[in-house]
Amino acid sequence: MPQDPMDFEWSYWIEWGRERILWLLAGHLLVSQVSRLLVEKYKPWCLMVYGMAACWLLLGIKGFAVILLHAAISFAVAQFQLSLLTWLCSLILLSTLRIPAVEETKRKWYNTENEYYLLLFTVSVRCLFCTSFSLEYCWHAPTQRSSHSFPWMLAYVFYYPTFHNGPLVNFDEFSKQMRRQEAFSVKTNLSILIVGIIRIFFWWCLAELMIHLMYIHALYSSALPLESASYWALGGLALAQVLFFYVKYLVLYGVPALLLQMDGLKPPALPCCVSLMHSFTKMWRTFDVGLHRFLVRYIYVPMGGSQSSLLGTLLSTALTFAFVSYWHGGQSYLWYWGALNWLGVIVENGTKRILSISLIQDLI
Repeated sequence: MPQDPMDFEWSYWIEWGRERILWLLAGHLLVSQVSRLLVEKYKPWCLMVYGMAACWLLLGIKGFAVILLHAAISFAVAQFQLSLLTWLCSLILLSTLRIPAVEETKRKWYNTENEYYLLLFTVSVRCLFCTSFSLEYCWHAPTQRSSHSFPWMLAYVFYYPTFHNGPLVNFDEFSKQMRRQEAFSVKTNLSILIVGIIRIFFWWCLAELMIHLMYIHALYSSALPLESASYWALGGLALAQVLFFYVKYLVLYGVPALLLQMDGLKPPALPCCVSLMHSFTKMWRTFDVGLHRFLVRYIYVPMGGSQSSLLGTLLSTALTFAFVSYWHGGQSYLWYWGALNWLGVIVENGTKRILSISLIQDLI
């Protein structure tokens, strides 16, 4: 039975995974385990060199140079130790991905659109990693700068399991865990690997069944069946789509999360099942945990967050969702999506504050 071809993201990453990425991830696993066994002290640098080689192989010398240039510019700007300047640099670098002349130039580097999109996705994710490192550099005292050197930035930016699509791991978490030297057990790691592969294979089979049997995205791409469907049917289609999205990211984030575990690191928690969620706030906290930690640490809290006035909280939340919308591409529908999510979070938090008033609780 043919599969639903309308989910671009799933088809794209599965195709790349089969062709090259899974083999490169297997190579990372081999380098990681050998370095942990023989040269634990130099593991970050072994993985950095491997990540650079994998990047060069997949994206070519020009793609590798773009990512290296982004890292070098971010590091240079971070030397001023001004968070606002670092954010301005990050937004400018991110905006270069949407300049038509630059897009056309990068397209000419590759034979296919898929190769160009791989560079586009990779650089957009690397922008977040560069931002995380640069802000941590700004916030740390001069005595801690040895742990925030340019080689450490490269080890972080070129760490291969999270290289193309995430999940996002903040630099402070990455550096602390990567420096930690702990007892290495081949038997324990092998059991983690086997169990992890079985789980990911189960999720992949489930996703493939959904995309071959349910045709959710094909139905959404045509107005006629949607116009003739009842509200109950539309609700079922919406639920089916978010459930597939959940299963899809169990696979897409499950593979790098397993490799993070094998490297002795603690990965962000995998997405929580959407059927268990009933609020916008919980959705944002538990679906993409790595992105949520990034947004809270680098945007929401520095802007005042929940500790500021009502207006400050509204502004902090609005800027957070504005950045998410811009980072995802900045198209008009993404701004609407971000605004609706912002409104949902604000209404929920406002309702909680009202219900916490003692008079209202007495009435209830």
